[in-house]
Amino acid sequence: MNSKLNIAEFRNRLKENTKIGRPDIQLSLGIFSLFYLNSKIFYGIFDDSTFRLTINYNFTSGFYILKGKYQNIDNKLKLNYIIEPMSRIGITWIKYFPFIALIGFNCFYFFNLKNVPNEINIIFNSFIVFIIFFSRWDIKRKRKKLEQKFIEIFEINE
Repeated sequence: MNSKLNIAEFRNRLKENTKIGRPDIQLSLGIFSLFYLNSKIFYGIFDDSTFRLTINYNFTSGFYILKGKYQNIDNKLKLNYIIEPMSRIGITWIKYFPFIALIGFNCFYFFNLKNVPNEINIIFNSFIVFIIFFSRWDIKRKRKKLEQKFIEIFEINE
């Protein structure tokens, strides 16, 4: 990938838009983050040739880390980056726990709660199906948002 920026502008934008910290152990401040706004879009670390960034959220840590290298070749800034899940176990848990909950609830309902009206079963199953679709959509959206912000701020051409 190429950027329209030169290497000095790229480093300046990294400094301006990144809160320094290790993105793999980003901790949220919970209720205290209500009192201030995040002025920096990314959270991570960088040096003269590499970067590791995630989105700077107020309440949660990001799901993905954007890792990359940059260098100046023939007066053009060349970038190589990948987007990886921060925790494969966490992503797997978010994707597949609703299925486990759906099966578990229906087994519990079938074997132990024979006198409960069917409306409760339908409502609960509908809610879990909604969570299944929402969690998968949200994971894809967060990955796309990270990449879009990165491309927008650093003026990347493909």
